[in-house]
Amino acid sequence: MRIGPRNILRRLFPGVVWEINDPEGLYLTFDDGPTPGVTEWILNTLDRYDAKATFFVLGKNVELYPDLYQMILDRGHKVGNHTYSHQKGWGMTLERYVEDVDLAGDMVHSELYRPPYGQITQTQLRTILQRYRVVMWNVLSRDYNRHITPKKCLRGTLKGLRGGDIVSLHDSAKSFRNTSYVLPQLLRKAREMGLECKILEL
Repeated sequence: MRIGPRNILRRLFPGVVWEINDPEGLYLTFDDGPTPGVTEWILNTLDRYDAKATFFVLGKNVELYPDLYQMILDRGHKVGNHTYSHQKGWGMTLERYVEDVDLAGDMVHSELYRPPYGQITQTQLRTILQRYRVVMWNVLSRDYNRHITPKKCLRGTLKGLRGGDIVSLHDSAKSFRNTSYVLPQLLRKAREMGLECKILEL
């Protein structure tokens, strides 16, 4: 599902990255990992297509599965901070929000940050932008939604796909039914379109 219109989003969230000015690149992102069984499958699938991606990981999962976190890095992918505990920013004070980001930052050494659920207040955003590049997405796969079929998830992801898109996918057990259907076909489509799947370098 393509997110827009872009000019409105940029006004509402100044300084946030929604897409990349790169007609030959595609930027796959995976949130919420690392997750045993799922992360390895994603990495192996990416390897088969010589594709790179960016993983916005949770501090609590990095703490539980440090070997999986290291595997992401060893395979040549990028990581970003997705907070420690994956709470909704709109319901948190600035102090609690920053504390959760910092707790993850102690383990996840990256200049990239993505807010859970895409929820971040203007005050939180201004504070986080002092230390991070905040990355959202302009293509939302909705792979986390158990009420949509894998085929519908794929159609929404591929519709209007173009170079420079940042695609939101998930590294979680909840999303795996849809992710495992979408990812190989998304990678094949990218190859057909002549798009190289790259890490985010901002």
